[in-house]
Amino acid sequence: MSADSPGTVVVLAGGLSHERDVSFRSGRRVSQALRSQGLDVVESDLDSALVPRLVELGDAVVFPVLHGEAGEDGALREVLALLGVPFVGSVGPASRVAFDKSIATTVVAEAGLRTPAQVALPHEIFRELGAAALVSALGDQIGFPMMVKPSRGGSALGCSKVSTAAELPSAMVGAYAYGAVAVVEEFVEGTEVTVAVVDRGAGPTALPAVEIRPDSGVYDYTARYTAGATRFLCPAEVDPVVSARCAALALKVHDELGLRDLSRTDLIIDATGEPVFLEVNVAPGMTETSAVPLAIETAGWSLGKMCADLVRVAAARPVRPPQRALDRGAR
Repeated sequence: MSADSPGTVVVLAGGLSHERDVSFRSGRRVSQALRSQGLDVVESDLDSALVPRLVELGDAVVFPVLHGEAGEDGALREVLALLGVPFVGSVGPASRVAFDKSIATTVVAEAGLRTPAQVALPHEIFRELGAAALVSALGDQIGFPMMVKPSRGGSALGCSKVSTAAELPSAMVGAYAYGAVAVVEEFVEGTEVTVAVVDRGAGPTALPAVEIRPDSGVYDYTARYTAGATRFLCPAEVDPVVSARCAALALKVHDELGLRDLSRTDLIIDATGEPVFLEVNVAPGMTETSAVPLAIETAGWSLGKMCADLVRVAAARPVRPPQRALDRGAR
């Protein structure tokens, strides 16, 4: 396999997370983009047929577009590395750190970037100590309004803005429905933007910032994936100096977390014009209502060419000799 002839591209989409349907939509768009560049594409779900399929293809490059835990927590990527199969995107350990909001926020803060004040609470602690004992302390430390969200998850599932102490217990229950750990963080008022970082082989580049204006005022699951429910402005309608700060923050996050190929950093620009890190995504949505394809278009790039470039970069990377691991996996 070579960068000039990357072989078959296996676009992985679906999985068993709550974001399965969105993943399929992203996968279809990536597949179409790659085919527009003349690449041989096979679409696959994450199932027991995957490893035999990779064995049969022999020279495949995997393009994971799995959203949520299965695709973003690093486990799948570590398996692909173990099998010696090249893939687009960040390696397993970096993905694991990025996927967990409590860990990623800590790493980003230690790098000197601004983050919201945050507390991570496992379900067991919240259950054993009781809501009454924790609500007052959280209110004192974080303050209202605050954001409650699952520590591991995407598409704003289980996330809610909490304005009063009375709303906090139900918000915690909602977050725990999507994971064992919830994070409670200060609500930062300002302009919400997202910045994609892409490395097509010549080093990471920040794409134009996308400003997010949901009609409902809350960028939740419905606002993200319902056509017309959110206005995306690209480039964001912010001062060029502020836009440059946003790009610098996204590039710093990409570097500090050891990410590779493609990432998207979500942030809030506060009243002083300073960007505040919210979270980072190693498998950003690529649907018709997603921000990354819009940023690619605004940058004057072709989605198909960009995806093909990422595949060729992955194909050119050295991988471990795969045959014995693949043979064992196919048995």
